[in-house]
Amino acid sequence: MDKSCFLCDCSFAAVVVYKFFVKKLKGKQEEYKMVTIAVIGLGTFGSRVTEALLDTDTELVILDKDRDIVEKYKNSVTNAYITDAINEATLQKIIPPDVNAAVVDLGSQLETSILVTNHLKKLGVPQIIVKARSDEHGEILKLVGATKIIYPDYDAALHIAPMLLSSALFNYMQLSENFAIAEVKVRKETEGKTLAESSLRQKYKLNVIGIREEGSDEINAAADPHLVLNNQMILLVAGTPQSIHDYTDRRAASEKQKKDGNIFRKLLHRDNSKK
Repeated sequence: MDKSCFLCDCSFAAVVVYKFFVKKLKGKQEEYKMVTIAVIGLGTFGSRVTEALLDTDTELVILDKDRDIVEKYKNSVTNAYITDAINEATLQKIIPPDVNAAVVDLGSQLETSILVTNHLKKLGVPQIIVKARSDEHGEILKLVGATKIIYPDYDAALHIAPMLLSSALFNYMQLSENFAIAEVKVRKETEGKTLAESSLRQKYKLNVIGIREEGSDEINAAADPHLVLNNQMILLVAGTPQSIHDYTDRRAASEKQKKDGNIFRKLLHRDNSKK
């Protein structure tokens, strides 16, 4: 498993969470309100979320028992605390009363993560995102107050597996049960056609939101319906996980690829069962 893919997922997810809160707050009031997020525990996940939020207009509060890792971020965040006594009284002093979300990454400290999650719920934190070690751990976290559970190994596998199963899929990220984004190759049947003529929305229920040239990292907005598609283009598309699977799977002709498609469907089914 490519660890860098999971780290990329963490950063992307953090920015999505940030934008969601800003949009929600702006919709409720005319004046801009700063988003406040607390990160409790700076393991791999907590650290990557912190790093992803450093360049955003966010009040960021971090807490960990490791002095070295807290020192690394303390000059870039609003408040940084070093403590290994994470109890309700400590959290009440540290967590701002108007915090929008808390991210909990306490590694293998299963009992502590459960207690902290419950303390955060009692404090009225509206969004509590917690890293879980197993399905059983995740179920307990939900019962005590977590609003979102992160399964790092499984989420990374869900990101990587579809790309291994299809040569037409360059990148894939499922953001919810019914929404995913992906980078896909231009199908041979659409080469030489304009974006409008390709009928991706009508035939595959996919929205093209960006285009890049193969070998380039620069993505251009797909605003011109008269743009002619070629086999050197990579399309950034949004749609349901099933619609992305249908588009990429239809490129497969061999029995092996058909079998791979069945594996993809099993992955999607398992992911939906966790929601």
